[in-house]
Amino acid sequence: MRAIQAFVLAVEAMTRFVGRCSMYLIFVMMGVLLYSSISKGFFNPSIWTLETAQFLMVAYFLLGGAYSMQLDAHVRMDLIYSRWAPRTRAMVDSVTILLLIFFLVFLLYGGISSTSYALEYGETSYSAWSPPMAPIKILMCVGIGLMLLQTIATLCRDVAQALGRPLR
Repeated sequence: MRAIQAFVLAVEAMTRFVGRCSMYLIFVMMGVLLYSSISKGFFNPSIWTLETAQFLMVAYFLLGGAYSMQLDAHVRMDLIYSRWAPRTRAMVDSVTILLLIFFLVFLLYGGISSTSYALEYGETSYSAWSPPMAPIKILMCVGIGLMLLQTIATLCRDVAQALGRPLR
């Protein structure tokens, strides 16, 4: 039980750190979009701004997903769930989270395959700017991997709660 608790605490600390750091990407994205607006009005428009903002949004979304899950901030259809006892919720969550783990494993497998292709063949975007795709695909795999780890940590927490032995 101590090993599981250490795993959960380590994953949640890493998730919290990455999530809080990735929160600031929104300000970087806003700066890029502000520069884009100003450059379109007063200078020669930049070809890199829109795609950079899209890449920043992808990084923001994927790196922050695990932190959102840790905070239990995801959207949930809550018709009867809120009426259940915490132990019943944990039992139901323990079963349904297995589907999420299954999905994330396949998503990570596809992400790794796509990333290796981008690295091997020097894949670039089909835009006028044509940036390399490998960096954003690597971030995609990191975000999915972090989400998978947080999902497993949440499963461990839910199983312990369902057994009546909640983790710290």
